Amino acid sequence: MEFQDKVLKCVDCGKDFIFTAGEQLFFHDKQFHNDPKRCKACKLKRGGGSSVRAETRTNCSVCGQETTVPFRPTQGRPVLCRSCFEQNRRAPATGQSATGTAGEPIVAAMAPPADSVETAGTEVKSLR
Repeated sequence: MEFQDKVLKCVDCGKDFIFTAGEQLFFHDKQFHNDPKRCKACKLKRGGGSSVRAETRTNCSVCGQETTVPFRPTQGRPVLCRSCFEQNRRAPATGQSATGTAGEPIVAAMAPPADSVETAGTEVKSLR
């Protein structure tokens, strides 16, 4: 199927913009059925393609060093700096565990084995 450039009108600003043959091929390959409605400038204004990541300044729960993280920390969950995160990630393999400022162990969230589920301190094995 051969595509040719199309001139479309932006629904936001009313200006004409070109829907190129390459863009049409991309839309066809992705099985998009509708032509674009907005020019690139209006798409950017609406927030499309925003690659700015918000970073939060906080202190590491293990060493207390100030660090920035690419998420908003949740109350009650430890936040680790890069070096403590790397140590904690390697810790289960070496048998070591990191501890927080209150001395509690910081462990990565791990799912129980597929053949058992722990409920209220008891282990229930599945019948497979």
